Amino acid sequence: MEKKIDIQIRCFATLGKYAPADNRLQLEPGSTVRDLVHRLDIPESEVKIIFIHGEQATWESRLSDQDRVGLFPAVGGG
Repeated sequence: MEKKIDIQIRCFATLGKYAPADNRLQLEPGSTVRDLVHRLDIPESEVKIIFIHGEQATWESRLSDQDRVGLFPAVGGG
């Protein structure tokens, strides 16, 4: 059995309520951003921008041990 991967998560603005208490989560190897979002019970429609290590990512981006993931909602302006 493979060791789980440790992911650091930052949920910004209105997504902050979904963040784990220590901003970390362990997932199965081969997990995607979509798997992470589902594990946090965040509705996909609320996530508009995804970053891994500061670079834009997609729902299907595969996660690796020690990745830093940032999730952002839609940003409104006036």
